[in-house]
Amino acid sequence: MALTKNDIVAKVHELGFTKKKSVEIIESLLMIIKNNLEKSDDVLISGFGKFCVKKKNQRRGRNPATGSDLILRERKVVTFKCSGKLRDKINK
Repeated sequence: MALTKNDIVAKVHELGFTKKKSVEIIESLLMIIKNNLEKSDDVLISGFGKFCVKKKNQRRGRNPATGSDLILRERKVVTFKCSGKLRDKINK
């Protein structure tokens, strides 16, 4: 099951913050991350991982439904690389 934003707000609320303050904290954190990624800046969270914006060049692709060839436009994508500490916890 996926962890949702509401689940995260509930966890912050359990730490003693009001529900309203918990929502503000999470929304602020996500806004900071989004704003930095929009500017193509990396977001590094020590002990967790790094969000990076990567440029993908234009390339040939295929429509899986019809099998016809098409050109995929140049675009940017967000990638995530987990930290060594997180990787070790996951693979424990």
